[in-house]
Amino acid sequence: MSTPRDIAAIIAEAASILGRGGVVAFPTETVYGLGAAAVNVAAVRRVFAVKGRPADHPLIVHIAGVDALDDWARAIPDAARELARICWPGPLTLVLPRRSHVSDTVTGGQDSVALRIPAHPLALQLITAAGALVAPSANRFGRISPTTARHVADELGDSIDLVVDGGPCTVGVESTIISLLGVQPVLLRPGAILPAQIESVLGESLARCDGGVRVPGALPAHYAPVTPLELVEHKDLDARLTALATPGGVRLAVLRAGEPPGALRPGVQWVAMPDDAQAYARVLYATLRRVDAAGHERLLVAMPPDRPAWLAVRDRLGRAARAFAVPNRPPQSGGGQETSPNTAAGSDGKRAMVLPGRRT
Repeated sequence: MSTPRDIAAIIAEAASILGRGGVVAFPTETVYGLGAAAVNVAAVRRVFAVKGRPADHPLIVHIAGVDALDDWARAIPDAARELARICWPGPLTLVLPRRSHVSDTVTGGQDSVALRIPAHPLALQLITAAGALVAPSANRFGRISPTTARHVADELGDSIDLVVDGGPCTVGVESTIISLLGVQPVLLRPGAILPAQIESVLGESLARCDGGVRVPGALPAHYAPVTPLELVEHKDLDARLTALATPGGVRLAVLRAGEPPGALRPGVQWVAMPDDAQAYARVLYATLRRVDAAGHERLLVAMPPDRPAWLAVRDRLGRAARAFAVPNRPPQSGGGQETSPNTAAGSDGKRAMVLPGRRT
């Protein structure tokens, strides 16, 4: 078992690469982020290039402490400070008026900046060492977010400089995003922190996104696997299977909580999902990647319950399904294997792997 000194060496190497304008993938509690120094415009532009991300799509700035709010945002309302005090570190992003020095490259040309403190020990150590980092999900734009270091290495390969492995992400979907730009707080993206939890802290209701502020992951079609995904109501699932699972028909995978109700038709694989919303979210993206790797021609997903705890899961699946109505979708990178990673176990028992990539 390795020692904290091993982890310190990994963090030092990653921070050095970031300081030279490099790009490093690292774990957070939500998904793996593609990190670059938030004050280095050239490095931030490289993140956009690696992902194939549109230039007007803003990034979240990851900071290490609440005090750094004032370095990036101005006119910070009391509500933002209260949410930061209670919810950070954690899967909550706050959208606030930006300070003048914050680059348009980071904000997508908007007058606001998105900020959060991640709740992962390696992420916090890295940000403390390297300074504030932009860190969108470490995948090609519009595709499934990675929740393990292997996902990052398989998809991005040597287009990035380093991957730091902190084990599987514990939340599994991206952060809740709240705008505090106006009189009323607005939910811009659902995540692990539920609207009711935010409302209980603020003592007021959240408005829902009106499209006035661009934020990560809010495009109608996003989070898409390679396998065409169709959301189906539970009552319609059997009929849909009957329509598709004909002799010589398509190879199907079915995602649904629980075990199959009976014998499966030929060519159908049942993928049992958890019936708890948090557990479902934790494994969702990894499961979609496994379905892709299996080479299915179609994926049917039973619609999760329409209850508050499932809001983020329903949001991600809905956007993934809508992606297949968008023409000319680029292919997702395949599952190539990296070789001979150098590994060290984290001081908290998690792995802290440095996978070989290009070095700056």
